[in-house]
Amino acid sequence: MSTTDHIVHTSTGASAAVSTAVSASVSTEVSTAASTAVSASASAGADVVFTGGAVYTVDAGRSRASSVAVRDGRIVAVGHDEVRALIGARTEVVDLAGKLLIPGFQDAHVHPVGGGVEMGQCDLSEHETLAEYRQAVRAYADAHPDLEWITGGGWSMEAFPGGLPHRSMLDELVPDRPVFLPNRDHHGAWANSMALRLAGITRDTPDPADGRIERDADGAPTGVLQEGAADLVGRLLPALTPEDQVAGLLRAQRLLHSLGVTAWQDALLGAHANITDASAAYLTAADRGQLTARVVGSLWWQRDRGIEQIEDLLARREAGTRGRLSCTTVKIMQDGIAENFTAAMLSPYLTACGCASDNSGISFIEPQALRRYVTALDAHDFQVHFHALGDRAVREALDAVAAMRAANGWKDTRPHLAHLQVVHPADIGRFRELGASANMQPLWAAHEPQMDTLTIPFLGAERAAWQYPFGELARSGATLVAGSDWPVSSPDPIQGIHVAVNRRIHGSDSPVFFPEQRLDLHTALAAYTAGSAYVNHLDDTGSIVVGNHADLVVLDRDPFAAPESEIGATRVLETFVGGERVFGA
Repeated sequence: MSTTDHIVHTSTGASAAVSTAVSASVSTEVSTAASTAVSASASAGADVVFTGGAVYTVDAGRSRASSVAVRDGRIVAVGHDEVRALIGARTEVVDLAGKLLIPGFQDAHVHPVGGGVEMGQCDLSEHETLAEYRQAVRAYADAHPDLEWITGGGWSMEAFPGGLPHRSMLDELVPDRPVFLPNRDHHGAWANSMALRLAGITRDTPDPADGRIERDADGAPTGVLQEGAADLVGRLLPALTPEDQVAGLLRAQRLLHSLGVTAWQDALLGAHANITDASAAYLTAADRGQLTARVVGSLWWQRDRGIEQIEDLLARREAGTRGRLSCTTVKIMQDGIAENFTAAMLSPYLTACGCASDNSGISFIEPQALRRYVTALDAHDFQVHFHALGDRAVREALDAVAAMRAANGWKDTRPHLAHLQVVHPADIGRFRELGASANMQPLWAAHEPQMDTLTIPFLGAERAAWQYPFGELARSGATLVAGSDWPVSSPDPIQGIHVAVNRRIHGSDSPVFFPEQRLDLHTALAAYTAGSAYVNHLDDTGSIVVGNHADLVVLDRDPFAAPESEIGATRVLETFVGGERVFGA
C-alpha cells in the first residue's frame, strides 16, 4: 500500500456531537477559536474537514490541533473532536490517518516561468558532470533538428576547471547552430563559437559595465559570459511566444504545488539579459482561471535607467494586479555572485594563491543613487526586493532602507534582502532595527563542490564564516523568510528546511557548515510559511487560524517526531489552495 492510501476522503451525513470539553493538549487560543466557529457555523456545515491526524498551526503559540474545517475557501474552525460537528451531507472529510497538516509553503524568491520554460528546453539541471552535459546537449540537438537556436541551461560551475567551460566543447557537439546555455545560477552563460560570431563578440569587444567576457590567454572569448555580458548573446535569441511562457508557468505551477508551495514571489518580472518578461503569461493564466497559486510579482528595476522609470512601474503595478496576482514589488539587483567574483565585497577577493586581488566585485547601482531610488519607490508604496549577496551589497541595501525610513517614516512596505551569502557581523542587528526581512535560500548553506572549490578559497577563513548567518539573524530578532531561487536550486521547501536545520544536504556525510548558524525546525518551518506570507503581504495565509485562507499541505509524516537528520525524507501528499485540492500524490 502506498503512503497516499492512508489518506481517505469521504462525504458523510452524520454529524458528530460537539465535544463538551476541549482537549487539554490544545492551546487556549486554538480551542477558543474552534469553539466559537463551531457554535456559529454548525448549522451550515463545512466544505472540507481535515481530521484524524496532527495539525501544526504555525500560530504565535506554535499550537497543535487535530481537526480543521473549511468553508468557502477559508478556515472556520481549528481544534479537536468538536470540529467534527461541522461535517454535513456535502462535506468532504480528509482523514489525515496520523499524518501532519501544515500551512502551505510560500517561496519568497523564485523564477517559475523561466524554470518551467527550461524544463521544456535543453535542461541540464538534473545532470552533474561534463560527460552528462555532452550527452544531454547532443541528444537535445539531434531531437530538435529544426530549432534555430539550442538553448535551455542549468549546468553547474563545479563540473569545469575553475568553473569555466569552453566554447570548443559546444562547437564539437553543435557546430552548425548557435548554442546559448545559462548556468544553474543564471549569472553566467556558455555559448558556442557561432553564437559569439552572431553577437559580434571578438577579442576586441570590451567588457560591459555590468559584466565580464571570459577570455583565453590570447584575449579570445572563451564562450563564458558573466552577468550583463550574457545579454550580448541573449538578446539575439528567438523570442518566446506568449503560449510558450504560459506553458512554462503552468508546468512550474504543477511542480511547485507538488512540493506544497501555495504562493510565491516571482523575483523578476521584466526583460533582462535573455529573460523575456513573464508578466503577460501571469495575466493570461489569471484571466483563464489557470493561476491557482497566489503570486506577488517583483517588477524588474532596469539598472541602465534612473528614477524616471517609476512612472512605468506604477502603470505596470496597476495593470498587473488582478485575481491572485499582485505586482506590488520592485526587484533591485545590487550585485552578482561570489563564484564569478561579481558579488560586491567590502574587501577584495583572494587569488588562487591566497593573496589579495584587485577585485571587490560589482555594485550594479551606485550607492547614493540606490538610496534615492529606494526612497522614491517606498514613497509610492512599493515593496523593494533586493538581490544582495556580498557583504558590501548587503550594507548598501540596508543603508538604502535606512535612508528610506528617515525620509518617509515607517511605512508597511516590508523591504527584504535576498541571498545574504556574506553578511558583515556589524550589519546583523540592522535587519531588525530597520524592519528589513532576511530572505534566505537555505539550500546554499552547505558544503558542496561549488562552495568548497569556487567560494571558500577566494573568500578566506574569516569571511567564509560570515556566510548565510541564519542563526545570528534569528537570535537578533530579524524576520526570516525563505525561498529557493529555482531554477538556480531545487524548489523543494522540505530540502531547504532540512539544510537550514542541519547545515548539510539531506543524505550527505559532509561536515556541518558552520553549525552555530543552524535553525531549529520550528523557526525554519515558520520562515517558509508565516515568514514568507508576511513578506508577501498575504497576511491571511501562512498559519492555520480561523479566518485565514485554507492554503494547506498534508505531509506523509511529522518531521518533529523524527531525528532532525531525517527531515529531508518528508514528502508532500496533498496541497490545497483556498480549500481546493491542487495536488494529490
